[in-house]
Amino acid sequence: MKKFALDDVDIRILNAVQQHGQVSKSRLGELVNLSSTPCLLRLTKLKNAGYITGFSGRIALHKMFDLTSVYVTVSLDSHRRSDFDIFEKYIHTVDEIVECYATGGGNDYVLKFITLSLLEFQQLIESMLDADIGIARYYIYVTTKTIKSSELSVAKLAKKKRDREKLPPSP
Repeated sequence: MKKFALDDVDIRILNAVQQHGQVSKSRLGELVNLSSTPCLLRLTKLKNAGYITGFSGRIALHKMFDLTSVYVTVSLDSHRRSDFDIFEKYIHTVDEIVECYATGGGNDYVLKFITLSLLEFQQLIESMLDADIGIARYYIYVTTKTIKSSELSVAKLAKKKRDREKLPPSP
């Protein structure tokens, strides 16, 4: 994947994709103020360069299921590369772990579980402990309400970067 410099039209295309998902080439052209064919060529170029990793719909699962969302911080027993590899390989096998982040500081990982019940979550934690994947300790944070869940705006980030690059260096 060859990277290239993004111009304002590329940013508008990425912003439109971020806000509207997969749309027809004519609709995308309208959204970014560019005719369909050049717009499609640019979209293909952005996909091929890895700037667009896929299209998906955001499903309101909470309207269909009463879900339990739990965050867990995890610290491992030891910190050899092989210990991290074993843990991370296991995490990929658990569908209910929807996010996992390696962190610095006091904990090694932050995980987000989504399950149908607290009991189901507890069974998953017990399975992880039984799996002998090097967990030294963990702390559980059950969420009670989502206050905010969003993505950063590609258009706003690009503007901030442009503005920052225009500033003269600090003395």
